[in-house]
Amino acid sequence: MRHNGLFIALGGAALVATAGVAVMIAPARTGLPITLDPAADAPSATGPRKPAHPRYTGVNIATGGFASKRIPGRYGFDYFYPKPQETAPFVAAGMNAIRVPVLWERLQPQPNAPIDAAELARLDESIAGLGGFGLIILDVHNYAKYRGQRLDQIDPRGAMLADLWTRLARHYAGDKRIGFGMMNEPNGLSATAWRPIAEASLQAIRATGARNLVLVPGTNWSGAHSWTKGSDSNGEALKTLVDPANNMAFEMHQYPDADSSGTHPECVSPKAAAQAFDSATAWLRANKARGFLGEFGASGDPNCLAALDAVLRTLDAGSDVWLGWTYWAGGALWGPYMYSVQPDKTGDKPQMSILIRHKS
Repeated sequence: MRHNGLFIALGGAALVATAGVAVMIAPARTGLPITLDPAADAPSATGPRKPAHPRYTGVNIATGGFASKRIPGRYGFDYFYPKPQETAPFVAAGMNAIRVPVLWERLQPQPNAPIDAAELARLDESIAGLGGFGLIILDVHNYAKYRGQRLDQIDPRGAMLADLWTRLARHYAGDKRIGFGMMNEPNGLSATAWRPIAEASLQAIRATGARNLVLVPGTNWSGAHSWTKGSDSNGEALKTLVDPANNMAFEMHQYPDADSSGTHPECVSPKAAAQAFDSATAWLRANKARGFLGEFGASGDPNCLAALDAVLRTLDAGSDVWLGWTYWAGGALWGPYMYSVQPDKTGDKPQMSILIRHKS
């Protein structure tokens, strides 16, 4: 999602800082009828294929990436890592994956320097409470920036990010449940510029001996709809990227609102939401690669719920190449955020009924 981690509850609506612009978003409409007709606006992908790998389905618990303008911030007030009481409803629902955003500057206050021991201990304590999940994705939620500076401008060969991942890989190599989410939504740099940075981190991880799953994003917010678009597309820049351990997937994000930004309460039609994946799915098959949908979300609007269902039916049909998905988002700090699926005193959010239909 295109925001910087700032969220302010505001009388039943919310203010999210999006790409430097404050955007008002209304709370989701709930309790409205919705019809999910598999024959109407059906996804364009053909029928389900037998998956050749485990499938992971779950949720982002995003509170670790909050207050990104306050570094390091106050743990337990500005931000915190997932707690068992937050994640229990998703484990109970049968979800088996969780994506955990972290901020690079909190983990590693200075580049190419040791990881902050206190911060790592907090993260480890959180991970110890996530025993119900088969996949725990550590997501460096930095948009290919360090302290606001783009990596292609300050470290075009990717040594800084590779150093971070070397240290994290050494620490977590023994826990195969941990997936390495290399970087959240790189943007502002070309795919050609991103390629050597991503490759440096991938090679650095494997040099430690760690064989954990690595999720490699593209640039341009890592959108599935734009993965193959343009002469300098992610598809073109990353198609020859090779993982020595053969345990890599390309992380993509895709929101069904009109500009794919994940900032609006309205959605495109279910058919259009599904078609946004066509070119990316074809690319994955053509390149014998795997994809993972790290972020997607929608409001409780009836058309958005139908679009959400269409997206997940498309991924089900493409399960030969789509490893799985994590919905954006859960977590206790969201308040009335329209995409939140964190249960509250009124019960489950309407989006959960759609997600449960498609869980592994």
